[in-house]
Amino acid sequence: MKMKNKFIVFILLLVLACQAGAQQVLSLDQCRQKALEANKGLKMSEEKKVETENLRKVALWQMLPKVGATGGYVWMDKTVNLLSDEQRDRINNMGTTVQDELTASLREQLGGLPIGGDVIGNVVTNLIANSDLSSSLNNVGRDITSGLETDTRNTTFGVVTLSQPIYLGGKLMALYKTAGLLNRLSGIEYDKKREETLIAVDEAYWQVVSVKHKKELAENYAALLDTLNHNVEQLVAAEMATKGDLAKVRVKLNEARMNLTKATNGLALAKMLLAQRCGMPLDSEFDVPEHNPVLALTSHQDINMDTVWQNRREMKMLRISDSIAAQGVRIAASTLKPNIAFTGGYLFSNPNLFNGFQNEFGGTLMAGVVVNVPILHPGGIYSVKAAKAKRREVAYQIEEAQEMIELQVNKLNYELELAYKKLDQAQSNLVQAEENLRLADESFKAGMCSSSDLMAAQTAWISAKSDILDAEIEIEMNSVYLRQAMGRN
Repeated sequence: MKMKNKFIVFILLLVLACQAGAQQVLSLDQCRQKALEANKGLKMSEEKKVETENLRKVALWQMLPKVGATGGYVWMDKTVNLLSDEQRDRINNMGTTVQDELTASLREQLGGLPIGGDVIGNVVTNLIANSDLSSSLNNVGRDITSGLETDTRNTTFGVVTLSQPIYLGGKLMALYKTAGLLNRLSGIEYDKKREETLIAVDEAYWQVVSVKHKKELAENYAALLDTLNHNVEQLVAAEMATKGDLAKVRVKLNEARMNLTKATNGLALAKMLLAQRCGMPLDSEFDVPEHNPVLALTSHQDINMDTVWQNRREMKMLRISDSIAAQGVRIAASTLKPNIAFTGGYLFSNPNLFNGFQNEFGGTLMAGVVVNVPILHPGGIYSVKAAKAKRREVAYQIEEAQEMIELQVNKLNYELELAYKKLDQAQSNLVQAEENLRLADESFKAGMCSSSDLMAAQTAWISAKSDILDAEIEIEMNSVYLRQAMGRN
């Protein structure tokens, strides 16, 4: 049983070791997906899209009614008095004043009667003096002054308002359209950033593929020279070759081993770059599949520049910038036009302003229209001129971009054609190099050529293989660049 358990543990450890030693193989599509998931710039572009979408909604709500409420409480150590102290005293004593004036007036009027005027005057004045006229009027006066007193030491107030823009010179609609254009612009910027990320990954991926295959070529070349070195050693031992021949082979073998070391280091660096662009640790262990060239584009592309200008993201962004500049002109011009807005609301307070300052809540509805007409506004004129100049600037940028794009597309198309010609030439050279290597190998084995001739044939064969790889990678990348330049990605 112990032996059986040890055997099971051994098998498990062996399986784990094999799994740990296995390298992850990443295809181009997998590298692209990893790069898109890890790229911080794309995440920022996504947040920019969210930001501009919310700004567009903000601009929309600027055109809709707004409702707000304001309230407060105020304490004062004094109350508001509608009457002065003198006025309050006169009203409080108006009964006494009226009675005295009435008595004096009656005495004067009745005293002028020819018979019994004084007697009648005394009787009437006594009647008035004994009546409640003075106290009654004084009470009325006190009621009046009491009613005019305001208890405003503790004041609570509030107002609910509604405002609706009617016409602001076209500013609000221009702002809404500008926000929508900015949202579209952020979407195109996201697509452009995504495209740049994919191209950067493609460059790093094909760099790994190129260096990997060149490392394999360096290994093959070193193996050929190692075999040649062994054969020449035997020929030297048989006195059929000189030590000078062996020295030449060993110099080439050392060069090949040095080139192999450089290719190994270059592959490690290329993998680090690809890992960085895929968002993986730099020391990640992975490999790429064997290179199978897919030459998607032909050696010549029929180019319609109108279609290219329509599809290029840079041109789309510039056209949107032109539309934004046009809205900027409208916004600037709106400062020279009348502004009309409706406003309404409900005002309430305690004390009640609308019922004799009673200690109760009271309020009123209100509505109105506000009109603002600019009369002298030279700053607005200059703002319009500046906005128009900005739009002309964008128009010149569009013209310049069209010229640069046309030059770029034609240049890349020419480079793609040249890469295909290089591939044709390299393939032809490889056929000749393989035949030359076969003949040189047979001649060397037959003793009809020197080791230098065989090494030259081997070098030519390795160079032809490397040229084919370079041409294929160049076609791959030029195809990517041309598709991007034509707006097809």
